[in-house]
Amino acid sequence: MGGTDTIIEGTIPTGGLRLDRALADASGLSRERIKGLMDEGRVELGGKIAAQASFKPAEGTAFAIRVPEAAPAAAAAQDIALVVAYEDAHLIVVNKPAGLVVHPAAGNLDGTLVNALLHHCRGQLSGIGGVARPGIVHRIDKDTSGLLVVAKSDAAHEGLAKQFADHSIERAYIAVTGGVPIPLAGTVRGAIARAQHDRKKMALVEDGRGKHAVTHYRTIEALDGAAVIECRLETGRTHQVRVHLASIGHALLGDPVYGRAPPRLRPILARLEFRRQALHAAELGFIHPISGERVHCQAAPPEDIQQLIRELGGRPIDLAPKSSLARQR
Repeated sequence: MGGTDTIIEGTIPTGGLRLDRALADASGLSRERIKGLMDEGRVELGGKIAAQASFKPAEGTAFAIRVPEAAPAAAAAQDIALVVAYEDAHLIVVNKPAGLVVHPAAGNLDGTLVNALLHHCRGQLSGIGGVARPGIVHRIDKDTSGLLVVAKSDAAHEGLAKQFADHSIERAYIAVTGGVPIPLAGTVRGAIARAQHDRKKMALVEDGRGKHAVTHYRTIEALDGAAVIECRLETGRTHQVRVHLASIGHALLGDPVYGRAPPRLRPILARLEFRRQALHAAELGFIHPISGERVHCQAAPPEDIQQLIRELGGRPIDLAPKSSLARQR
């Protein structure tokens, strides 16, 4: 093995568990990381190379894990300003501006949130997957603003990923829609999948073909031909709020994909040069994957959405920036 390996040694603390689970509990690495290291022959159990993640070793069995130094991230660190809502040694919650892509991809190889995080968190990033990079657990669209949590360690990444998978994360969005929903509050249910004729677009599909999705909405304020809506997500699917609100006839103002604004509102959008979906991730709550405390952050919509609301006769959304921790009982 390489000279830069970190060796983690110990004994299996509890018998009867799958090897990947037992080693994750004992080492602090994620189960996926353990599996990857096993595939590389870097995990020994009882002095022999371990190759079966589902094997259930006895309590007290000796193990050794050789963890290589994380390879440099493909993305470059860039000094891009971040608005941090909460940060500790394990994770960071940022208030992403509209227009900032979360992760490098074709057409956006730099200038992304990941590039900014690589600079901001230098020396404190996890080695998830063997690459030094922030643990992107979820994403919000390029032209959606708001709160997003990123893991700094394998353990935090796995803990947050589990909460997203079981839909226990608290997420609330502020949206400005064309027209006023009737009823003023309700629940939209509908499976979401890639549109058959446009792979960049999502669509409602019959149950069984897409992913189950549920959005709870309430009208905060009826405006002149529009409304300010709060959406709370029971699930978190790609474009969920945009697709669900469009499905009930109230697409987001400024959304270029899922609906056009009512004709009477188009001159206002043009004058304001408002060219993105009016959507902001305003609240984010979760159980801290390491401390067990409840983390809750909120952030008001940025000035472009606030100005749009004022132009339509509404009151600005008053959400003082805050982050809080509360011990779970």
